[in-house]
Amino acid sequence: MAAMARASSGLQYPDRFYAAASYAGFDGSPKSSSKAIRSRFSDEAALLLYGLYQQATVGRCNVPEPSSWHAMEKSKWKSWNGLGNMAPVEAMRLFVKILEEEEPGWYSRVSGFVPEPEPVLDVQINNDAKAEPVIENGKSIPETKTISTENGSLPETQDKDVLVEGLGSVVVYDQWISPPVSGLRPKARYEHGAAIIQNKMYIFGGNHNGRYLNDLHVLDLRSWAWTKPEAKTQSPESPPEKLTPCAGHSLISWENKLLSIAGHTKDPSEAIQVRVFDVQTSNWSTLKTYGKPPVSRGGQSVTLVGTSLVIFGGQDAKRTLLNDLHILDLETLTWDEIDAVGAPPSPRSDHAAAVHAERYLLIFGGGSHATCFNDLHVLDLQAMEWSRPTQQGDIPTPRAGHAGVTVGENWFIVGGGDNKNGVSETVVLNMSTLVWSVVTSVQGRVPIASEGISLVVSSYGGEDILVAFGGYNGRYTNEVNVLKPSHKSTLQSKMTETSVPDSVSAVHNITNRDVESEFEGTQEGKIREIVMDNIESENLKNKSEQTNELIATLKAEKEELESSLSKEKIHSLQLKQEFADAENRNSELYKELQSVRSQLAAEQSRCFKLEVNVVELRQKLQTMETLQKELDLLQRQKAASEEALRAKQKQGSGGVWGWLAGSPPPEEA
Repeated sequence: MAAMARASSGLQYPDRFYAAASYAGFDGSPKSSSKAIRSRFSDEAALLLYGLYQQATVGRCNVPEPSSWHAMEKSKWKSWNGLGNMAPVEAMRLFVKILEEEEPGWYSRVSGFVPEPEPVLDVQINNDAKAEPVIENGKSIPETKTISTENGSLPETQDKDVLVEGLGSVVVYDQWISPPVSGLRPKARYEHGAAIIQNKMYIFGGNHNGRYLNDLHVLDLRSWAWTKPEAKTQSPESPPEKLTPCAGHSLISWENKLLSIAGHTKDPSEAIQVRVFDVQTSNWSTLKTYGKPPVSRGGQSVTLVGTSLVIFGGQDAKRTLLNDLHILDLETLTWDEIDAVGAPPSPRSDHAAAVHAERYLLIFGGGSHATCFNDLHVLDLQAMEWSRPTQQGDIPTPRAGHAGVTVGENWFIVGGGDNKNGVSETVVLNMSTLVWSVVTSVQGRVPIASEGISLVVSSYGGEDILVAFGGYNGRYTNEVNVLKPSHKSTLQSKMTETSVPDSVSAVHNITNRDVESEFEGTQEGKIREIVMDNIESENLKNKSEQTNELIATLKAEKEELESSLSKEKIHSLQLKQEFADAENRNSELYKELQSVRSQLAAEQSRCFKLEVNVVELRQKLQTMETLQKELDLLQRQKAASEEALRAKQKQGSGGVWGWLAGSPPPEEA
C-alpha cells in the first residue's frame, strides 16, 4: 500500500547543526576567527565546540599533534582528538546542546539561514519483501520500509528505520545495496586487504586467477570515486621499493598509515614482514621490528588492541595450519609470543577476530584443510586465558573466508563459505550478551555471498555504514556493496558523556568492563542523559552540578593514567635504548670474536708448520748421532792403525842399528 507523508517543517538534523554552527561562527564567515569565537564563549566551551564541529564535519582526528610552541593549535587538537571514535551525528547533537546551554535563545536569533523546502515524499511500505522483525536484547525492530525520492536527499522522519541518502534512489536499513561508483575500478580479486583512513577505503593486494597482486586503490566514500595512488620515494635519488605481491594478508590503519601484515607470497620469507604505507607521502617502507617475529603465514587474523597488534593462527608456506598467538607492540616495535592458559582454538586459517571492551579477543569460524568451523573462542587479554563460551540466538553455520567489523558492541559477520556454497546470511553478534541474530540474507550467487571478501565500517551522513568489496563465489568480483545497520551500539553514548574535552577523552578511554562497573547506577544514568535526544536543556542545567563531580573524578583518574602511561613510555624508551646498546655491544663483541678466531687459525697453521720442522730436525739429529758413532769408530780404527804402524817402524829401525852395532838379528818366528 502507498501512503503520503510530508517531512516535518521544523529545522531537523543535520540542518539544525549547520544553523547552530553558522550562528556560533564555524561557517567561514568573518566572525569565525578564533578571537571572535573566544570572545563569545569561554575558552573551555570554545575548544569543545571546535572539537565537536571537526568531529561532525571531518570525522575522527587523524592529523599529527601540533608543536608545543603553538599552544592554541595544540589545545584545539587535544579537544578534537579527545573525542575518539564519536559518531558524527552524536557530535552534531552535542554541539547543539552545548550551544543551547551557552546561549539558550540562539535559535530565535538565527538569521540568514533558511532551509530549502523539503519535497513531498512517497512512502512505500514493501509488503512483498520477506523482512521479519529482528529480536535484539528482547526488543523487536520494525520491518524495513522503503522511501523513494527523486533527489536522494535525507528527510527527517519519525520512523528511524527509514533513511534516504545520496547512495542512490532507494536506501534502507539492513539491506545490501550497490552504490554508483566512478573512476577506474580495481581488478576483481579476493583475499585482499582493506582499511579506512579519513573516509577513504584503501584496497591492497589480493588474488586473481591464482596470481598475487600488489596494487593499491582508494575509494572516496563521499564521492564514491576510485583512484590509484602512485608510490613515491622519500628521496629522489633512491628508487621505489619493490612491493612483493601477496594475498591473505591483513591491512590495518594506524596513525594515518597503513600496515600490511604477513600474507602468502610466491617466494615466502622465513618470518612475518610488516610493510608501511604513508598516505601523505604515498611511500611504502618495511617496518623494522625487534624480538623474534612469527613464522610467515597467510589467512591469519590481526586485531588492533590499543597500541598493539594481536596475531592469531593462519597457514604457513608449507600449508601447516597454526594456532599460535603473537603480539607486536607498535610503540616499542617488539614481538612477543604469548603462551596463554586454557584450551586454545584448533589450528585454522581464514577466520575472523574482534576485540570487545579493549580486553576480550573473540575468534569465530575459520577452516582447516577439510573442515569449516562455527565455534566461538574468547581470550582474556589481561589474564591471557582462553575460554569457549556458550553461544545463543541464531548461531551461524560453519564458514571460512568471511569478514567482520565491530560497531560498538555489535560484531557484524559477512560472507564466507563452507567448501560447498557461499554463505548468504549477514549476521551480528552482541559481544556483551553473546547472542547471534540475522541482519539480512541474499539470494543467489551474489558478491556478498563470497569467500575472501573484505569489510570495513565508515560513516555517511552521520550514520554508520558497512562497506564490502571483492570476493570469490565461482567468479572473482570487484563490486562495492553498502549496508546501513539498524543495530545501534549502547556504548556510543558513553563516549559523549561530558562537556569538556579532557573529560570526553577520559570517558572514552574507560572501556574496561571492570572500570565501567564502578560508574553504574545513578551517576552513569545521569551522564547518559546528556546525549539523549529527548532531554531538554533545563534538565541538563539541573544535573550539571552532579555531573561536574564525576567529571572532576574522571579528570583525576585520567591524570593518574596519563602519568602512569608517561612513565611506562619513558621506561619503554629506556629499555629500547638499552636493547639497542646491547645490540651494538653484541655486534662489537662478535667482530672481536671473529678477529680472535682468525688469529687463532693463523697460530694453529704456524704451530703445525713448527711441528713439521721439529720432526725433520729430530730425523736429522738421529742421522747425526749415527754419523758421530761411525766417526768415532773410524777415529779409533785410525788411531790403532797409526799405533801399529809406529810400532812396526820402530821395530824396523831397531834392527838396522843393531846390525850396525853387531848385535844379532831377532829370530824369525
